[in-house]
Parts: sequence; C-alpha cells; structure tokens
Amino acid sequence: MSLPNDLGYTAEHEWLRMDGDEATVGITAYAAEKLGDVVYVDLPKVGQKVTAGSVVGEIESTKSVGELFAPASGTITGVNDSVVASPELVNHDAFGQGWLIKMTIDEAPQLLTADEYAALTGE
Repeated sequence: MSLPNDLGYTAEHEWLRMDGDEATVGITAYAAEKLGDVVYVDLPKVGQKVTAGSVVGEIESTKSVGELFAPASGTITGVNDSVVASPELVNHDAFGQGWLIKMTIDEAPQLLTADEYAALTGE
C-alpha cells in the first residue's frame, strides 16, 4: 500500500487533507480493504457541528458496518454525494474520489505522518 505523504492520518484510519482551517476527510485504503466491498455510506448533514471522536457517519460493507469518527471538532461544510450514490468509490479511490466529508476545524488535531500510520498498521 502506498500512502500519500501530503495527508495527515488518524489512528482510527481516517486521512485529512488540510487547507487552512478546512479539511477534506476520508478513510484510508487500509480501512477500506479491511471493510471489504463498501455498499452504503451515511454521512452527516452540512452545517452539523461535530466533536472530535464522535460518530458522524456509517460505512457499511458486505462484511461489516464501520463508524466514521470526527477527526476534530468543527462544522461539516460538505459531503461527497458521489460516494453516497456510488459507495464503491471508497474501495476504488480511497484517497481521491472516495473522500467523505469536508469540515472546518476549530482546533487542528494531532495527526500521524504517512510513515507513522504505516507503522501503526504494519503496512
């Protein structure tokens, strides 16, 4: 697995692409692989305030149901309607078209580097 070096990662298997105080968030290819074929994605509503660590969505696969956690406190500013319509994008392009939400960040979270995340997952 090749991890993009321009992203930050969480121990809960999410990635963040920071752009000022806004972040694009998705799950890693590692998480998508462990879930199996993603068949349904439930995302929060735009404008929803979220707290770091809280459950903000659900990702269902043929194997299991996984929760999407807010990687930081802030406000949801966008959701990826393409993933809602075609959940398999999470499996096919986890770091690109398979992004899940955009959010403003009230306080930047402590993120792992690609190397640190790779060490965590053993990949």
